[in-house]
Amino acid sequence: MKKIVLTMVALMTMSLSYAETKSVKSETNVENIDRFFVKNHDTRFDINVDMRRLATTLDLNDYQMEAVEVIMNNFIDDMQSAGEKWGPYRRHLVHQAVSKDVRQMQRVLNDKQFDTYMTLLGATLRNKGL
Repeated sequence: MKKIVLTMVALMTMSLSYAETKSVKSETNVENIDRFFVKNHDTRFDINVDMRRLATTLDLNDYQMEAVEVIMNNFIDDMQSAGEKWGPYRRHLVHQAVSKDVRQMQRVLNDKQFDTYMTLLGATLRNKGL
């Protein structure tokens, strides 16, 4: 009887220690995955725009400057939310954000400014790998 009780205690101890080890390892893996996605998000979907340089390059007036600033802030927010998603849905959100940005910029800018802006946007997206 004594051997049976000691065997059961040993088995229970081993199974509990195994279960604890597995949960610690899985928590570590989750933390590593979170770090990977945060790093991936920061490098690809963080769009920084220097509004003064953009205004100088596009030769914007005051009205256009305010409108472009609002449009760019919305674009940056849309790209950041796309960066938080995963898989093909991310690509769809990026496409939507770019299309929305282009439509709004086309309304505000004249043809020459819009051509310059499209060149800058295309280069930015290509450099970011999007």
